Amino acid sequence: MFGTRHILIVEDNPGDIRLMREALRDLQPPVTIHVAGDGDEALQFLRKQGVHADAPTPELIFLDYNLPKADSRGLLREIKQDEYLRLIPVAVLTTSDADKDIHDAYELHANCYLRKPVDLDGFFSIIRSAAHFWLEVASNPSDFVTEAPYY
Repeated sequence: MFGTRHILIVEDNPGDIRLMREALRDLQPPVTIHVAGDGDEALQFLRKQGVHADAPTPELIFLDYNLPKADSRGLLREIKQDEYLRLIPVAVLTTSDADKDIHDAYELHANCYLRKPVDLDGFFSIIRSAAHFWLEVASNPSDFVTEAPYY
């Protein structure tokens, strides 16, 4: 039904990256996972710049909400204001349960706000459930993976 599915993980914590890869490893159909360690790298990947010139457009972005450099809120704003990127679902992933953070994420048009559970089973469950929902259950516009004529 689909070709290769792609997920972009924007995360600076190597331990969380490893756990997310493990959680997504057995998805069916399989997915290819790409990682950006900060917001600047994520934008380069999404806009196919520099070493990311041949990067695929992901069908889902997991965004850590506490990034260094180009902060997560700025990255989310950039994605959702870009006519070629805004339809890609962005799942904000964080340890924060602060009402202000939740409100701000949705104000910036995050597609969902997920709190990182402290237990391993809970962490795996939330990552797998979100990926399953956005890649298999939710209907997305057929043109949301349109290749952008970047820059």
